[in-house]
Amino acid sequence: MKSIQLRYVSQSRAAMLIGISERELCKLSTETGYGHMENSGDQDELYFTYEELRLICQVAIHMVN
Repeated sequence: MKSIQLRYVSQSRAAMLIGISERELCKLSTETGYGHMENSGDQDELYFTYEELRLICQVAIHMVN
């Protein structure tokens, strides 16, 4: 049986993939609780799984309608 390996994307890449600005993505992340912070050297970076991005897209669609 294959194990499922989660893949993560950075905030900038995630914003590009779903077609919104990083600022909008950050706002949606804060509102929904999706995404997680990782310490990368001296900076914290926000990362998302592809499942979290899918859920954020669904939330954004409902907000527009």
